[in-house]
Amino acid sequence: MIAAVSGEILTRRADHVVIDAAGVGYRLAVSAETLRTVPPVGERIFLHAHLVAREDSLALYGFATEDERELFLMLTSVSGVGPKVAMAVLSGGAVGDLLRAIASGDAKTFQAVPGIGKRTAERIIVELREKVAGELEDSISVPSGSAGGPREEAHDGLIGLGYTPAEVERLLAAAAGETAEELIGSALRHGRAAA
Repeated sequence: MIAAVSGEILTRRADHVVIDAAGVGYRLAVSAETLRTVPPVGERIFLHAHLVAREDSLALYGFATEDERELFLMLTSVSGVGPKVAMAVLSGGAVGDLLRAIASGDAKTFQAVPGIGKRTAERIIVELREKVAGELEDSISVPSGSAGGPREEAHDGLIGLGYTPAEVERLLAAAAGETAEELIGSALRHGRAAA
């Protein structure tokens, strides 16, 4: 399996790039988000990759970050979401924003993507919500030894996830726990239940 491609950019298009890696040109389909990080033709690049093998084709997909590739794999695990639709979803925003949309049950974010209707958007949220929320909780870096105590640490952690101060206050008002991690987990669970 091809996990990454590194080399000189030969072609840079709206939906793909071609990279010369040791004399072989690899065509990688990319999202609009990844394309933003791609330098001009002639410069070197490193992209994470995923190969999709079908009976009649091999397709290589490129990602600027490991997180984007992981979200692609999660999306393609959802019934009715193929690689092309998953790339369209990834083109719709930053990985963190898409993860938060799934965790909060925001189906409208996904309905705005061409090729995704209401049912598919809801299926993405139903099938991935718990998994994504768990990953968001695990990825939160809570500063240790803060003078403000667990509630302030939880506040900072939720701000780091992209919530506004007003949303954080609302989430923490209903949260319970003794440590910052417990408070954040409780706040995210409460936010999902309220959505």
